[in-house]
Amino acid sequence: MPNPSSPRSSRPLTATGIIGLDHILFGGLTSNRLYLVEGVPGSGKTTLGLQFLQEGARLGEPVLYVTLSESADELRDVAASHQWSLDGITIRELIPSEQTLAREDQYTVFHPSEIELTDTTKLILQDVERIKPTRVVFDSLSELRLLAGSPLRYRRQILALKQFFVGRGCTVFLLDDLTATERDLQVQSLAHGVIVLEQLVPEYGSDRRRLRVVKFRGKVFRGGHHDYAIRTGGLEVFPRLVAAEHRKDFKAERLSGGIASLDALLGGGLERGTSTLLVGAPGTGKSSLSAQMVSAAAARGQKSAMFIFDESVATLKSRIAGMGIALENHIRSGLVSITSIDPAELSPGEFGHSLRQAVDRDKVSMIVIDSLNGYMNAMPEERFLTIRLHEILSYLGQHGVATILVGAHQGIVGGPMVSPIDASYLADAVILLRYYEAEGEVRQAISVVKKRGGEHERTIREFKLTANGIYIGEPLRKFRGVLTGLPLPISGSAGEEAPRAR
Repeated sequence: MPNPSSPRSSRPLTATGIIGLDHILFGGLTSNRLYLVEGVPGSGKTTLGLQFLQEGARLGEPVLYVTLSESADELRDVAASHQWSLDGITIRELIPSEQTLAREDQYTVFHPSEIELTDTTKLILQDVERIKPTRVVFDSLSELRLLAGSPLRYRRQILALKQFFVGRGCTVFLLDDLTATERDLQVQSLAHGVIVLEQLVPEYGSDRRRLRVVKFRGKVFRGGHHDYAIRTGGLEVFPRLVAAEHRKDFKAERLSGGIASLDALLGGGLERGTSTLLVGAPGTGKSSLSAQMVSAAAARGQKSAMFIFDESVATLKSRIAGMGIALENHIRSGLVSITSIDPAELSPGEFGHSLRQAVDRDKVSMIVIDSLNGYMNAMPEERFLTIRLHEILSYLGQHGVATILVGAHQGIVGGPMVSPIDASYLADAVILLRYYEAEGEVRQAISVVKKRGGEHERTIREFKLTANGIYIGEPLRKFRGVLTGLPLPISGSAGEEAPRAR
């Protein structure tokens, strides 16, 4: 599989200044080539272009921004919003002045395109010859298209610009806002590479943005859609996670949950590099059990990260402290991090990026995703959830991370338990928590219904949340049908059913 660190071209590469985009391009752009950046207004083209030039200025390169649509003052406002300085960036403003609107300045003999396009081109070429920039950004092509007047003249002008820059050591960005009535593929065919910025508007929540590299001549790139966000500081791109590119050796190890009876159910504990699904009705103790496992890992000096969708951090910490689990101490020591996630504001790509940071930067050994129901709500296209989840679990498994997934069933006691997402076949182990009725009380039970690669206890045990922590009792051998929620008591060694109390 492709490796971002391996050489992809004999020509030198030019970094874009956007780490995620350079990762998608396996190092950056091929130098001294012309590239097209397409996107509707508001998708971040100007910000991307300025970041590209900012990187060049940081490296001490002469750079040029040619604007045919925005004024220099407007560009400075954009830069100020990202806390940037435009020092080192030459701005050539080619916007018609207000004097050209006067009647005496209107063309009467020649068509405006015959004069304006030539004058505009001359000014651009003069700046290039004077400054000798290594990076150039044109914003935007829609103005050149209007000045050209005809598709043939427009194509010839773009081709002339491309040939002009070939021998001058310039890497060029052409920005196109797609305001033409028909999609123009002329420049796409001429450009060395094409990057498309898309802006999606879900029915609820903030806008989602994603980019795609449509073409890149002579160089491998990571295809598909990649989420990105526009924040103070510029574009932040989250490359699509490809688990096969991140294989890593790790030492096999069993991880205790801190409760002897829980480890007995799991056949000795969780294994590194595996995923465990905690599934059950709301309130059965799934989040509390995951917090217990995280606390046990921290007690061994191992780092963990919890990503919670359905509960605030303050509520979780207060509830866990009431059970005597010392999660707060481990948070203060830096061994446990808790991130509260708003599904309406987070893209799936950014969530995957957060998981990668926890593994690569923080070196965690355990990750909790609570819950899959909340994660599903962060997905605009639910049919792709399972594929994304498979990539995430594969990536975490290949790094030796023990992953705990929390999934909530619909229903409380009795009747079939329905889950909005079935991840049981993806998980290596499945722990089932269930309410059941007995002796006039609603009780809880726990069992391990699946565990790949090892033996596990097949009993059903009583499960309680107490002020002294989690209690897992002896196997419930006096009942039959516990997992139905309405068990029948069994009396005597012969297993005869005792009559129900009236």
